[in-house]
Amino acid sequence: MSRDPAPPVTLSGISTRWRPDPEVAVEQDAARRITEAFNASSRGTLVGRMGIEIVTATAEQVVGTMPVAGNTQPYGLLHGGASCVLAETIGSLGAFLHAGAGRMVVGIEISATHHRGVRDGEVTAVATLVHGGRTLATYDIVVTDAGGHRVCTSRLTCLIRDQARGLELNGADELDRR
Repeated sequence: MSRDPAPPVTLSGISTRWRPDPEVAVEQDAARRITEAFNASSRGTLVGRMGIEIVTATAEQVVGTMPVAGNTQPYGLLHGGASCVLAETIGSLGAFLHAGAGRMVVGIEISATHHRGVRDGEVTAVATLVHGGRTLATYDIVVTDAGGHRVCTSRLTCLIRDQARGLELNGADELDRR
């Protein structure tokens, strides 16, 4: 017996298809539009102040960049905390795309190993999904400098929950206002 496909669901004005399987990722076209909306809505937030830009994003892999300038410690090196913010930003976006419509994500654990210092230029981070379940998503994130040298290796785990009634409880109302 075949069933009709599920009706479209709107996610912050972006139409996507909700499937009965809770582990299904948001479709690629919607992911592109979410990436564009994410970059636009980051102005005035920590992500915007740090200059983080999302390059590409799918549930399986997210790529983002961040300038070193303005994100350094007093010794002139990229601050380790800045690498963690970059890692959590792109990993959380990947988890959001994995979770799909009607779900929300929050980072619950992050670890980072800092391999080498960077004084200038831009760093690039690649978050790769290593576990995508119904309630947890885990990403390995590698941050590299312009020469391709590994600067930081991070791992992020996000909790996935159903979005609570009343968007203001989830912070989504602020995103919709932007």
